[in-house]
Amino acid sequence: MATDDATAAPRRSSFLGRFRARVRRIPGGRLIWRLVVTALGVAVLGVGIILLPLPGPGWLIIFGGLSILASEYAWAARLLASVRRVFVRWKTWVRSRPMWIRVLMILLSVALLAALIAAGWVVAGKPGL
Repeated sequence: MATDDATAAPRRSSFLGRFRARVRRIPGGRLIWRLVVTALGVAVLGVGIILLPLPGPGWLIIFGGLSILASEYAWAARLLASVRRVFVRWKTWVRSRPMWIRVLMILLSVALLAALIAAGWVVAGKPGL
């Protein structure tokens, strides 16, 4: 029996919804759920912030932590929506530039990343710093 994507998506997320509803039925379950989501979201957000100066997916992890918090907090959902709007505007702006400017932006980004890696390597090599 074939299923289309529209019916498959609710089934994937329904496990979490059923689990959340089960936890919330327990006395004090709402508070427990909110505390766990808060702790997990803040932990992921903290890891993302720590990874920002390092090469890697710091911003992606920050957005993941913000998404976790947005499942319980309206302020986080508003912030995430605002960040998405800024990202879409930036992406549209970049795509509207000529190809040579986009290539130059990529090369400058790679050069900046290489400089950060080199600086970290130099600092790590000096035990007094």
